[in-house]
Amino acid sequence: MRITVRYGLLGFVLVVATLPVSAAGSGQFKDLLNKAKQSTSSSSQLGSGLPNSDIASGLKEALAKGTTNAINSLGRSDGFWKNAKVRIPLPGKLEQAGNLARKMGQGARVDAFELSLNRAAEQAVPQVADIFGDAIRKMTVSDARSILTGGDHAATDFFRRVAGDALTARIHPIVAKATASVGCTEKYKEFTAGSGGGGLGSALGALGGGHKSSNGGSPIDLDNYVTGKTLDGLFTMIGEEEQSIRHNPAARSSDLLKKVFGG
Repeated sequence: MRITVRYGLLGFVLVVATLPVSAAGSGQFKDLLNKAKQSTSSSSQLGSGLPNSDIASGLKEALAKGTTNAINSLGRSDGFWKNAKVRIPLPGKLEQAGNLARKMGQGARVDAFELSLNRAAEQAVPQVADIFGDAIRKMTVSDARSILTGGDHAATDFFRRVAGDALTARIHPIVAKATASVGCTEKYKEFTAGSGGGGLGSALGALGGGHKSSNGGSPIDLDNYVTGKTLDGLFTMIGEEEQSIRHNPAARSSDLLKKVFGG
């Protein structure tokens, strides 16, 4: 960790050293350099003097808090749909087709199809809490130390590494069931239908979104697409929770979190 901090600071110095510094701006340069030193120093000193048991417990509490908040935020009606950071758009070239469809007066079809994708993600999210719990329980002391002194999203990256495959395996069948229940396939067919669409079917074909696969199904695997976007949304929100705990004292809701993340 000392090597990482040393070379990270060296890189910063080399970059800013190439910038022209006037006499008036030399004071600003010194202030910027001092802030960089303080930032790297405080990160490397997190957890120093604390027993490993406290660090591990603090990290597990932070992860549990972050995942619980993320799941509660996304796993409800409009959790994805009304959150611009994670809202699931139309896949691939269908987004271009959607913009064209709106201009052709087919906005209601576009909205219905896009909403169905987000509804499927919202139904899947609440059912993955136990996988995150398993990942937290698997955390080692070494993991905890690395996460604590890592970047703003070190814990989120830990989840991706340890639980990513299990989350995909769990979410995909749930999404498949959810897409069926909210009518994603029907909405897709309505959206891509040529009849009554004012030429939309031909426009989709020109964009590469209207061709059928050899088995007559959709050329886009909606279940795979929604599964990937659901995971992206989860990790985005968990990352925000982690960053908040690291930088916002008010987000450290327990004495243990204050002790571990308060430097």
